[in-house]
Amino acid sequence: MVTAVTSMGRSGLSDWLMQRVTAVILLAYFAYIGVVVVSGVDYVAWSDLFSQTWMRVFSLLALISLGVHAWVGLWSVFTDYFTERMMGTAGNVIRLVAELVSGLVMFTYLVWGIQILWGL
Repeated sequence: MVTAVTSMGRSGLSDWLMQRVTAVILLAYFAYIGVVVVSGVDYVAWSDLFSQTWMRVFSLLALISLGVHAWVGLWSVFTDYFTERMMGTAGNVIRLVAELVSGLVMFTYLVWGIQILWGL
């Protein structure tokens, strides 16, 4: 039996909702960045844009959304394909290792992104 790690004891509805909300945030962020890039931006304008607090907060929100979106998606894939039924008794161990590695990579990217955005 697979437990819902992402939902913290709630139903799958919260996972579905997190996936949709983070997708909308990511769409808004990348659409805005796309408009800025297409409108023609030089280094000074780009630097000025990212020196503003609202843009840093928006970027941080997009970075956190990317991590949450990826975690829910990868957790779903891992629980679907790394099972005892498909891989024998090693399926649970492989799934646990895959989840730990994915979580560590996402946490590392989040910390790295915060350091880049806020100059820490």
